Amino acid sequence: MPISSATIKRVTAQLYERSLKTIPRDTRAFLQRATRTETSPTGRATLAIMLESADGAQRDDALVCTDVGIPTYSLKIGTRVQFDGPVRAAIRDGFADLAAHISPPILKMVTNPLTHERSYAGKDMPIVSVDLLDDADFMDIVCAPKAMGTGRWEAIDAFVYPTLEQIERFVLDTMLRAGSQPCLPLVIGVGIGGTFDYAARLAKEQVLRPFGQTNPEPALARMEHRLRDAVNAMGFGPMGTGGDTSVMAVHVDYAASHGFVPVAVCINCWINRRTAARIHGDGRVEFLED
Repeated sequence: MPISSATIKRVTAQLYERSLKTIPRDTRAFLQRATRTETSPTGRATLAIMLESADGAQRDDALVCTDVGIPTYSLKIGTRVQFDGPVRAAIRDGFADLAAHISPPILKMVTNPLTHERSYAGKDMPIVSVDLLDDADFMDIVCAPKAMGTGRWEAIDAFVYPTLEQIERFVLDTMLRAGSQPCLPLVIGVGIGGTFDYAARLAKEQVLRPFGQTNPEPALARMEHRLRDAVNAMGFGPMGTGGDTSVMAVHVDYAASHGFVPVAVCINCWINRRTAARIHGDGRVEFLED
């Protein structure tokens, strides 16, 4: 049974709306713990306000933040999946329908980089990346809108045979440059290796990784802990008010590469927008838990 364009349109729109009105459960659990462990009284009070804001948005069917970002989707499509119509157009039409009917209304965040004209639509919007799942009869969709608070401070650079220390220094320099501006505490994703574009993709995938998973590569697991502790030690604290809760998690992955090694740093703000669904080959829709 093929997956219908109508189903893709509906599900992608639902995922986007959910990402604007809720925060992931692991993110809420972290913020709740941090209200007890943060050493700064101002930081603790700020975390409590953030939790109250998120809970209020969910209760009142409101937006957690007015910067709704630009529509960004990651698709993993099983090789046994069939479709009965267009996929990219369905995602585009789903976002257009959402923008026209969502309550409360959302601001126009899709911007032409040449003219700075803002709209709900634009060239290559929504942004969609695609990967394949061998021998699977379903497709997974992750929605992760990208907004100004974090998008402004992400970075990528290429090195030649870098040491782990050089890679970590680049990540920390990136976070020092961002300072308190990207709505802390953050989730940081780091992609190492591959090519320029692939390193950025790795970094984005690591931002979407749920908390609490130990990296199977011991060297990367140690790097994640060092970077997390180092960023927290910078003292920016929740929303830049000071304290030791500047980052919720640091996730790192790598790919084989040439002697040149691109390193990308991707970040999510405290809302940590990410929602996901699986559409099965028989048409069933399963909204995935974070």
